[in-house]
Amino acid sequence: MTLRPHVLKMLEQTDSTQEPETVQDLIKSRGKLLQHLPPLELRPIVDKTEDFSIPGPGGEIPVRIYTPRSAGQLPLFVYFHGGGFVAGSIEEFDHFCRWLATTTRAKVISVGYRLAPEHPFPAGLEDCFAAVKWVEQHRAELNGKPGQLIVGGESAGGNLAAAVALLARDQEAPAIAKQVLIYPVTDCFSLTAPCPYSSYVQFASGYRLTARSMDLFWSAYLTKKEDAQSPFASPIRAQDLSGLPPTLVLTAEYDILRDEGESYAQRLSEAGVPVLMKRIGGTIHGFALVFTEQQDGREALDAIAAFVGD
Repeated sequence: MTLRPHVLKMLEQTDSTQEPETVQDLIKSRGKLLQHLPPLELRPIVDKTEDFSIPGPGGEIPVRIYTPRSAGQLPLFVYFHGGGFVAGSIEEFDHFCRWLATTTRAKVISVGYRLAPEHPFPAGLEDCFAAVKWVEQHRAELNGKPGQLIVGGESAGGNLAAAVALLARDQEAPAIAKQVLIYPVTDCFSLTAPCPYSSYVQFASGYRLTARSMDLFWSAYLTKKEDAQSPFASPIRAQDLSGLPPTLVLTAEYDILRDEGESYAQRLSEAGVPVLMKRIGGTIHGFALVFTEQQDGREALDAIAAFVGD
């Protein structure tokens, strides 16, 4: 499928000279998404939002809870934002989380985990896992539906969701019902091996997320080369993927992360995990966030809603 018109228009308007060259450039980009968000009054309406902090291994972890206009007990969907482990925030993903809550009819808990390079691996992952455990421990007061704890995220957040699911399986708690991985990062091959994915070569530049940026993200997140082999940094490197929860993997046709996301889905399936893999055609990395109200974004939200409600 060719690039959708709204995607092509965005790429034509993107200044390729602004691509980050250093980790410091990535840090300076923090908060950049805020200028592209619609005003609050034009965002999806939820019943209420709540901001507070929960205890974490490195201090307080900020969270925002989105409660949709639905009665009764709801699935609890713990969401981890994207941003290459270096950027992203609760506020920058507010628009998407509102859509997620209203579409899935789940209570969405967005987690403000610690960012690299100030807090390298495994700090952010530890925050995410602590948040999931806290949500499970407080299920009753959150009015959560029993047995409906879901983790998910996009890009780096998808990596964190996959790693949290592995940790929960290995520690036998908390019991995660499903995981939603939106164009996830699954393999830090760039620090250890030649590129094994054709999409990395085909879409290395010119399609929003570049191979150069991914190298910078990994160098900021991992301070030790051997960490790239850890399944909690590279979930696809896990020797055993059995016993993980049913999984939805969404990928974008024109995304360097496409093949590693789909390879992870295949490995999960081979391990006996129920997997639904859906490639969204004609679009690029980040489409679920950037094009939420376009057809490709709606396809993603509809797929997530169907999976959560199944």
